Amino acid sequence: MKISSVLIIGFLLILAACKNGQKKIDLNLENMVSDASTSKEIPRKQMKSQINKLDTDYCMGRFEPNKHSDFEVIPVKYADREGMYLRKDVFKAFKNMFEAAKKEGVNLQIRSATRNFNYQKGIWERKWTGATVLSDDTNVAKDLNSPKEKALKILEYSSMPGTSRHHWGTDIDLNAFSNSFFEKGEGKKIYDWLQKSASSYGFCQPYTAKGPSRPNGYNEEKWHWTYKPLGSEITAFAEQNLKNQMITGFKGAETAVEIDVVGKYVLGINQGCNH
Repeated sequence: MKISSVLIIGFLLILAACKNGQKKIDLNLENMVSDASTSKEIPRKQMKSQINKLDTDYCMGRFEPNKHSDFEVIPVKYADREGMYLRKDVFKAFKNMFEAAKKEGVNLQIRSATRNFNYQKGIWERKWTGATVLSDDTNVAKDLNSPKEKALKILEYSSMPGTSRHHWGTDIDLNAFSNSFFEKGEGKKIYDWLQKSASSYGFCQPYTAKGPSRPNGYNEEKWHWTYKPLGSEITAFAEQNLKNQMITGFKGAETAVEIDVVGKYVLGINQGCNH
């Protein structure tokens, strides 16, 4: 009887220890999820896309913003002309930033917003054919020989159709299309304010000066700002789903694979806009 009692008591102690151990394991698993949520992994509550129908057609701008329920027209109060569109959530964030800037004597004006595939195709092909001469007086059609040379020259500041962040409704160009404008006077005041305050409203400059941390992509654009909460989500989608072979349907598209336009341009951004 004594031996049986000892065995029974021992068994019960082992069982209790196992249950306690299981609780510790469960707790550790929860901690692992919590740790992941605050570091590199996306928190569970944020794993669902914030964008309806995020697919390659959306990513490549193959839709009409004026027919898309997530977009709205930008009133001329905030822009230099009528007829531009942004995602509603992005425009809401911009309006908050606009009002905050205005209180500090800074006037923000949207010069370009959503541009779908066909709009970008028009920009690209006018430069490709020489109908538009570049800002440094380069006529791509006359001054350059190979298709790759022509494409790389245009890519200094303009995206191939299907690869522009302006397709997404998350990106805006502000006030002027010249870095020199933002280096003195009123332009410097605007840029200094954006550098200091834009992140508070979710905006980030994707095309900073090139260097070790951003060796590839477009040249610096002090006027171009992206709404990071959504822009980073679409960038991650593009990294997984957008392929160079998909970039077709315009003059010079055959250079996309050779140049690696997805890897070097779509993903060639200021990494601070991705986290």
